[in-house]
Amino acid sequence: MKPMNNNTLEDLYKKAIKEKYEEVKNGDDFYFLNAPTRGKLNKLCWEKFANNDMHSNDLNVFNSLLGLSFDISAKKKFKQETDLFRPVEKFFKGETDPDKIDVVDMAAILVDFNPRPFNKFRKEIDPENLKLIEELRDTKHYKPEFSSVGFSNEIEIKNFPDLKNEEVKEDKNEEVEQDEADVIEQDENQDLETIPAGISTPVKIGGEDRVKFRWKRYFVIASFLAVFVIIIYLSMLPKDCMQWTGNHYERIERSGEGYCDTYYDARYFDLKKIEVCDSTKFFDDNGRAQVWYIRVGDSVECYNQFAPYPENTQRFLKPITQYIIKQYLSDRPKCN
Repeated sequence: MKPMNNNTLEDLYKKAIKEKYEEVKNGDDFYFLNAPTRGKLNKLCWEKFANNDMHSNDLNVFNSLLGLSFDISAKKKFKQETDLFRPVEKFFKGETDPDKIDVVDMAAILVDFNPRPFNKFRKEIDPENLKLIEELRDTKHYKPEFSSVGFSNEIEIKNFPDLKNEEVKEDKNEEVEQDEADVIEQDENQDLETIPAGISTPVKIGGEDRVKFRWKRYFVIASFLAVFVIIIYLSMLPKDCMQWTGNHYERIERSGEGYCDTYYDARYFDLKKIEVCDSTKFFDDNGRAQVWYIRVGDSVECYNQFAPYPENTQRFLKPITQYIIKQYLSDRPKCN
């Protein structure tokens, strides 16, 4: 069994997006997707971003792949960047298998595949479930397919066919019969001179061990499924609360009525409000934003990661851009 690495996850991600593409290419975006060209995909991308309130992850993909931030007033400049959509075109047509994950993320945006981008897709898949899937690949009970919303049935345990009693019984009978035939054939080929005359040697059915092994394998798989169900059940139990205090979150107990203003979420618990200065590094070596912001009146607040805005969780932090830095943070103080 090959190890569960990012390559395996990327393959699942790409396959799910291609399934989604085949599903929607004859739908509302038929003109753009049925016979995709880089020019058509450029226009479709603009329509997606101009007419929808895109998530910050999508804005990050836009910035990373195209090398520019989305600006509603820069349509003319954007229309000139058709060549940047060539890898996406070839991916949809099945001509290439892109190495650059941003290309696949952009394809996911254009066909409205979720969960996206790849990092979010990767985090929502339990590696233990993937290991179980790999063990099931060689059995007749494994039937991989993708649902219309993009989630792989490979990772939805409920979509695995049950190991029905009749099927198990049939497998057992087939194996016992095969083992009997093997033993008889082996006995016939033995050197008869080694068997003393007048002594009958009973034929021993040796298939029981193999049947037991198969049952043990089913038991292990069933145990994995049981653990998975327990994990799901525990995840649905009431959660702890967290409260924004000053510049960070703190865990708190529930109210007397058992409710939370903000339920504990490990993804956002490490969020911190930061004070930027003249040496703050806003982007990593690949040009990706590592400071997030939100506009509050005539100023901006900066944070260390993506999350809902703690003062109003209906709003979301956005990745910093050169425009925001120049417009609001050009006079930031010197670092101590």
